This record gives sequence, C-alpha cells and structure tokens, in this order.
Amino acid sequence: MEKTERVGLYSVGVNVFLVSLKSVLAAISGSLALAADAIHSGVDVLASLVVLAGLRIARRKSRVFPYGLYKVENIVSVFLALLIFLAGYEIAREAYLGRTIRVTHAPATLSGVGIAILVPYLFSRYERRLGEQTGSPSLQADSRHFRTDVLSSGVVFAAILGDALGLPYVDRVGAGIIVIFIVRAGWELLVDGMRVLLDASLEPQTLEEVRGVIAADSNVAEIRSLVGRNSGRYRFIEAELVLRARDLAKAHQVSERIEAAIRRSVPRVDRVLIHYEPQTKEIRKWAIPLATREGAVAPHFGQAPYFAFAQVRTASHEVAEREVLANPFHELEKQKGIRTAEFLVKQDIDGLVVRESLAGKGPLYVLEAAGVEVVPTQRETVDEVLNDLRLMPL
Repeated sequence: MEKTERVGLYSVGVNVFLVSLKSVLAAISGSLALAADAIHSGVDVLASLVVLAGLRIARRKSRVFPYGLYKVENIVSVFLALLIFLAGYEIAREAYLGRTIRVTHAPATLSGVGIAILVPYLFSRYERRLGEQTGSPSLQADSRHFRTDVLSSGVVFAAILGDALGLPYVDRVGAGIIVIFIVRAGWELLVDGMRVLLDASLEPQTLEEVRGVIAADSNVAEIRSLVGRNSGRYRFIEAELVLRARDLAKAHQVSERIEAAIRRSVPRVDRVLIHYEPQTKEIRKWAIPLATREGAVAPHFGQAPYFAFAQVRTASHEVAEREVLANPFHELEKQKGIRTAEFLVKQDIDGLVVRESLAGKGPLYVLEAAGVEVVPTQRETVDEVLNDLRLMPL
C-alpha cells in the first residue's frame, strides 16, 4: 500500500474520532451547533472514503483506459470542493438561522471542542505536507477540508464561550468571516480540479523547465511545439522537434536521451511523447583537417594545425563558401583531439572528413553527440575531398 493510501486511511480514522467526540459532546451539552458539526464531520468520513477510493483507483490502467485513471483524483477534488461549499452553508445556516444556544457543562464542552480543533489542525498540516511531496491533489484537497473543519469547530467554540459569557451573538459575526474563507478555499479547489479535467496546459514555469532541458541537447536544432497537461498528480508532455540526425536509429537515441533528461528534471512525469524529424538544410558545413594552409589534408585529426571549412549546397552540391582557420589546440600535450572536436562543434559544422579512423576515440563521441557526420577519406588534398563531397548524396 502506498503512503498516500495509508494517509487516506488515517483520514478516515481521524474523522470517525471527530464524529464520535462531537456527538458525545452534543449529547452532554445540548448544543445544536455541536450536533450540526457532528453531522458535518460525518460528511467528512464519507469524503475521506472517497479520497481513499480515488487513490486506489487512480493508478489502474486497462485496455479501455490505457492512460490510467489518474483524473479520478481530480474528480474527487471537485467533489470535495462541493462538500466544502456545503460545510460553509451549514455553518452560515447554524450561525444565522439556528436557535440561540443554551449550553450546559460549558468548561468540559469547551475542552472537548478544543481537542476537536487541535486534532484536525495537526492532521491537516501533516496531510498537506505529504500532498505537496507526492503531488496528490486528493490529499491536498482533503487537507483543505480538514482546515474547514477546524474553522467550523472554531465557530462552535466561540458560540459556546459567548453563551457562557452572556454574549450569544458573538459567534455570528465570526461565522460570516469564516464562511468567506471557506467559499474561497472551495472555489480555488474547484478551479484547480476543473482545469485538469478540461486538459488545461501545464503551468508556464514547468513548460519552460522542460524547454530548457530539451534545448540543452546539442542534437536539437529546433523546438517546433511543446505542450503538456496534468492528469491527477502526474504530467503528460508532448514535443515536436527537429533533430540534427540523419538516420532514424540516431534520432531514436536522441529522443530517448531527451526523455530521460526530462524525467530526471521534472517530477511526476508519466509519459513523454516526442515527435521528431531530421533537420533539412539548404547548405551543409564541412570541416577538413589540413597539414598546410595550401590544402594538404592532415593525416591526424587532433594534430592538424589548420581546418578548411566548406559550405556545400544540398541541392546542387556546389561549394558556396570556403575558409581556413587555425586549430588553437593542435599543440596541446593532452586532450588535443577532444578540445579540437569541441572547437569544431562550436563552428556549427554538419560533417567532418578525416583520413584517420576515430572509432572508439573521445573526439568521435563529442562529434556524434553534436550530430556531426564523420566521413573517412584517403584523399590528400582539400580539392579532391571537395570533389568527392560534390558527388556524394547529401
């Protein structure tokens, strides 16, 4: 049994205790307010049972409900909001339409009502803290309902104390203020539950967090769309991406990596759906390691003092632009290959032509992670390499 379900059982137990305590106190004191509050707590027992049922049902998936029954929790939240409105109505009716309270055994009754205030107050704090940790809307809703029970018992306490002091009408002003808070809490709960039931978007800060995780992957060329929704305590996220990947296997690896990163960064994600397509570019930028500025291809990648950069049109295979840049890391004693690969990635290249094999080496991992295509060659001049690029399918 999950911790949230155990707390649901605790909620039922607390409400049964409150019903019993208030019923005994109402019988001893003859207080109509206490009798009404006992009835209100009886409604709470039913509400707690509904919460427990919602927590049990919400996790189930079936062929008919492949996405689970998470929204049962939100239905429960809406139901509890209606119960909160009912509690407000009961308090208002008792305060303004009920008969004047004539209470016996006031000291003992006030002590009992004090316990009826303290117990739900402490439990509501515990339940709210757990609800925030687990993201359960049902537990958070039940916590708010317990707080309304604290308020209703506070009205009873004020009424009994006022009667004992000869001020039987003091509780009516306080009841009006309490009803306003109750209606406000119920309205917020109702709106939150209905937003999820109507598939409202995830909160903007969550979507921005997801967008940042996706954009941090060097293989993502464009985020075309990003949407998300809540279902119970869980989140569903859908993204449409353009990837720097030329084959489906590579694109699938990238999408799985992004999904894992989202799940690590954003809590309570049930499903991430990523639609992806390869990036289509009119011009692809290629890098070629050079031994000399004049165009001799270097035999070793990391030791190349220069790199030629050529922009080749995808449609016509024509070279649109060429330039040669010095390799700032070719004289390093250690990690010159990896630092050179990072340098090339910053130049936003699409492909690299090399004479040596990079298989199993660090630079290849850096280049592949950035979506750079690595093509082997045995050509010795940059012009011969460019001629091959003109002939190869891009």
